[in-house]
This record gives sequence, structure tokens and C-alpha cells, in this order.
Amino acid sequence: MRRILSLLVVVTLLMTPVIAAESNIGESESDSSGFNSRSNVLMEMTSGTVLKEKNKDASIPIASVTKIMTLLLCYDAIRDGRINWQDQVTVSEHAASMGGSQVFMEVGEQQTVKDMIKCISIASANDAAVAMAEHIAGSETGFVDLMNKKATELGMKDTVFKNACGLNIEGHVSSAYDVALMSRALMLEYPEVSVTSTTWMDTIVHKTRKGESEFGLT
Repeated sequence: MRRILSLLVVVTLLMTPVIAAESNIGESESDSSGFNSRSNVLMEMTSGTVLKEKNKDASIPIASVTKIMTLLLCYDAIRDGRINWQDQVTVSEHAASMGGSQVFMEVGEQQTVKDMIKCISIASANDAAVAMAEHIAGSETGFVDLMNKKATELGMKDTVFKNACGLNIEGHVSSAYDVALMSRALMLEYPEVSVTSTTWMDTIVHKTRKGESEFGLT
């Protein structure tokens, strides 16, 4: 999940008792929290207690950090038996058209849920995120509804999701505190996420009409 956490918000998705969420938008300066950012949160993971914060409720664009919620809903769907790790996910024209950070999947290509989650976690792949959204909810729009419902359940009051991958759309925002909330939920409910979120390199195999080719995830 290196790329997801390197953009507007930095969240420590390791199995540690503290979650740090930080926004680097606009002018910032160091403060007593130890972060050089416009807004930040230091949260104790088990209890959810905020240890330090600065402008924690400021709503800002969060780019690929959006995929933390996408992953949370993927793991929810696996837990609930709505999908399983070996399901074949078919890439739609819409998913393949995402651009930005991607693994260059072709229309009609199929990958397992397991490999799609690897692509999201390791390569921050927009195409994989949208393909999974469609696989779970039937459409990206339907999945976004689930994202916003989950955000409400988690108490994320300063968050509005408008897509599944974090591409910049006006009004698609969250806050340092809300990012900490969804990160905490992901880590507490699915500690196995640490396996892929701490993997720096892996591979998938593209299987298309042109044949098979190995693709590196970084």
C-alpha cells in the first residue's frame, strides 16, 4: 500500500498500537505533534483514543488513500461470503479506462479477487479498484453508495466518496481523523491486510487475447 499512503494522507498501516494520519495539503509547519503538515491525527489503535491532533476535521482531497475504504469493503465482502478469494473478476471497459496509477488491465481480462487485492494494495491500481467495485456492487456508482454508508457507520463525518479509486473529483474529500477511523477499522477487523500492505514487490500474470505476460507490482 506504499503508493496509497504516499499522497495526501499518510497512514501507518502496520500492526502497531498507534495510527498516524497526516495531511500535507497547503502550507504547513512543524508543531508539537511532530508532524510537518496542515492537519494530522495520532490515534491509539485499540481504543481509538486521539493522542495528538492538529486540524483533524479539515476536509481535503485524499486521492489514492480512498482505496483504504475500497479494501475495507473488499474484505467485508469476503468475510460475508459474497465473494471469495478465487472468484474471477472481469475487467470492464470502464475499469480499464481509469488511467493514473494502474496495472494496465485490458477489457475482458480476468484476475482473481486475490490478485486484484494485491494490485490495489501494492500498486495502488485504479483499474483493479474499480473492477473490484463493479464485481462487488454491480457498478462503481453502487459501490460508492456502499463506501459512503460504511463511512457513516464508522462515524466519518467529514468524508464524501465519489469514486472507488481516488481520482480527483470535486467534493471527494475526507479528513485526517476520518482516515484514521477507516484505517483503524481495516487493521482491527482484518489484520491479515498487513501481508499485502507491507509487500514492496510482487507479480501478476496478464491473460489476454495476446497471450500471457508477467507484470511486476511495485
